[in-house]
Amino acid sequence: MQRVWVVALLIGGSLASLPSLAVTPLVVEAALDRQVVAPLLATFEQAHPGIELSYRDRSTLEVDRLVVAADPPPDVVISSAMPWQMNRINQGYAQRLDSELANEWPEWAKWRNEVFGFTFEPIVMAYRLDLARHMLPPHTHADLQRLLETQRDTLQGRVTTYSPSESGIGYTLFQQDARYTERFWDLVTALGANDAHLAPNTRTMLEGLSEGRYWLGYNLLGSYAMVWAQEHPEVIVQVPQDYALVVMRTGFIHRDAPNPRAAQAFMNFLLSRDGQRVLAAQTPLFSVRPDIIGPYTAQRLRDQVGDRLYPIPLNASVLAFVDPQRRQAFMARWAREFDRSWREGDQ
Repeated sequence: MQRVWVVALLIGGSLASLPSLAVTPLVVEAALDRQVVAPLLATFEQAHPGIELSYRDRSTLEVDRLVVAADPPPDVVISSAMPWQMNRINQGYAQRLDSELANEWPEWAKWRNEVFGFTFEPIVMAYRLDLARHMLPPHTHADLQRLLETQRDTLQGRVTTYSPSESGIGYTLFQQDARYTERFWDLVTALGANDAHLAPNTRTMLEGLSEGRYWLGYNLLGSYAMVWAQEHPEVIVQVPQDYALVVMRTGFIHRDAPNPRAAQAFMNFLLSRDGQRVLAAQTPLFSVRPDIIGPYTAQRLRDQVGDRLYPIPLNASVLAFVDPQRRQAFMARWAREFDRSWREGDQ
């Protein structure tokens, strides 16, 4: 009779008073568009029903600020602004991930088992079809500069690129361009002469291209641009043929992560075959693992572009980019070169 009473009690509605299964929260602060990464997040949540994921999409500089300022701190930090990420690692804001997946991760895509590059994203140019009706679209950085210098009347106010002061990734890309393009500062002057719009993110540039405000965009994140172009046929994406910069989204577990086990599970998922397979098949973020096959893999990109791919290194050398004196000097010269055409025009 006692067993019957227990069953009847449960059927009668007392289940509501029983404690529910514990769910562990996980907070991820990320400079990575939720729309682009949605398949990856969905796969993680399906594989880890006991973890409640809170994914917060922000700008690179906002993510960097929250590493220090957030209270409580995030569990995982993700950003494409590699120098800023490395700087926080250097300041001691990360904890090691000593898993089998972490230990086997390629050396060029990690640092001290604390920060891991899990994507391989080309930097691209993009243009509207309107541009092709007036001029041959650029395929190289030299092509771009030539168009800016010879088609100024047509392109005036119709060019966009990152603002190095508003975007950590934008600043990083220009620093890298200065390494690989001898005439980089001439290009900056040409951008200024064309009254180029300086945007805080790639989405703003893409929206302007689709709306017709801009005809040509420079140094866009290829992952975002490729997704955008699939639904906006008026936008054409061009991987530069002379050289293409590559950025990696890097992730680390915060040293004071409130939920370290959930954070470890998430980071391990990013490095796993399952996670990387989603990146390669369902997103244009390009997987890093060499054992993954799909339309978006680092190896496939290398096969297409060859030795003209220049990944930004994930090592201590990028710390120089966030050195205050170097940044101040770079930004001062940027202002001089970008505004030089206006001063010369007034003389």
